[in-house]
Amino acid sequence: MDISLSGLNFEFLCDFENFLNAYYPKGHPKAMSHNTVTKHVQRFRKIVTLAYNLEWMKDDPFRRWKSSFDKVDREFLSDNELSKLASHHFNIDSLDRVRDLFVFGCYTGISFVDIKNLTNKNVWIGDDEGNKWITTVRQKTNTKIKIPLLFRAEQILNKYERHPVTQVSGTLLPSITNEKANLYLKEIATEVGIEKNLTFHMARHTFATTVALSNGMPIETVSKILGHSKITTTQIYARVMDHKIKSDMDAVQKRLNEKARQLEEEKELIHLREKIIAAEKINYSLMTKEELLKRLNVLNE
Repeated sequence: MDISLSGLNFEFLCDFENFLNAYYPKGHPKAMSHNTVTKHVQRFRKIVTLAYNLEWMKDDPFRRWKSSFDKVDREFLSDNELSKLASHHFNIDSLDRVRDLFVFGCYTGISFVDIKNLTNKNVWIGDDEGNKWITTVRQKTNTKIKIPLLFRAEQILNKYERHPVTQVSGTLLPSITNEKANLYLKEIATEVGIEKNLTFHMARHTFATTVALSNGMPIETVSKILGHSKITTTQIYARVMDHKIKSDMDAVQKRLNEKARQLEEEKELIHLREKIIAAEKINYSLMTKEELLKRLNVLNE
């Protein structure tokens, strides 16, 4: 049913939000999250605001509307989990291929939909040292990205260079739907022993957090590789890792130990001086007048 612009009011917005909260997207096992609903309402607000500014509407129904996002910790794989996943041997080909797709995403930061579309045209020699780069355009934001290939990612490309699956599809890596890939990832997590809700989007989170930021890559570079238009989008990944906390605390402890050592050395030196002075006093008290005068002459020379 079509609704005229004049029919948009605060009550309609409440009903629209309730509809979205109860809506199950096609192919998804559960309803949309609060943040997803809020994002849809924000997009709708942009259109309504445009209509209001063009004076197609007398009132702005969003005038009293307030919305907020729930803070969400984006899950990612740790160094150990990523290593376990990358080195695990799968007896089932489909699981092996999906694992390779996921790990490729972990070492490049490329989203699943963009990985599926990669062909030989996206690979080029990007520097004088002959290193391979991948260049593509993010489907989501239409942003061009250029990424130097890390060794692990290049290994995966080499694995499928003459593979029958990629020879048929004409792509760099095996092709599979996002829904099937995420279903296989559940099996993969169980077999490898990863107790996290493994989804393909976690690969980008893992690249940003575990592979890039944790190894000293500047956040501006990470933002460029991920194809983010705003660095604030990348900052959600700039969390403090447990091993970084441990490393920083170790550095503090090292400095404290050095200060304590210097203090002990100073105390020991002062104590030694006091002992020498005390010994000298005792020694002087036992000297004759002639010996004291002789000692004084030596000190004055």
